[in-house]
Amino acid sequence: MTDTIKIRPATLADLDSIRDCAAQAYAPYVARIGKKPAPMVADFQTSIEHGQLDVLETEGSVAGFIVHYPQPAAGHLHIENVAVLPRYHGKGFGSRLLAHGENAAKTLGFSTVELYTNEKMTENLTYYPAKGYREIDRRSEAGFNRVFFRKEL
Repeated sequence: MTDTIKIRPATLADLDSIRDCAAQAYAPYVARIGKKPAPMVADFQTSIEHGQLDVLETEGSVAGFIVHYPQPAAGHLHIENVAVLPRYHGKGFGSRLLAHGENAAKTLGFSTVELYTNEKMTENLTYYPAKGYREIDRRSEAGFNRVFFRKEL
């Protein structure tokens, strides 16, 4: 039997699972950054209430999530966060979530997606370019050294 994998809008009933996923996914970066990464303290409830958070389900539970929202003035969709529980790493769930965000951008009429990562999350500095994103900026923001990426769809 093959488990169903689906991506759907998050509900408030998913909040604890989302927080747990963020805590597990970002825990390895605390020592590198010297503090909790922003996603570990994010306001996921507001993201859910604004329809900006989708979850990936498998095996009957949340395995990952994506936070994304339109930036009409800037002309792109912003992907704020993609996280997958460590036990599901290497299964393509992150790629599925990223593609989901890109499809949301197209649906909203955007031809560009932007995102950022912390410069200490070095794995992401090669992951995003491998997915077609190009680095567009590096700057300190909200107390973090961030690397910004853009993808033309």
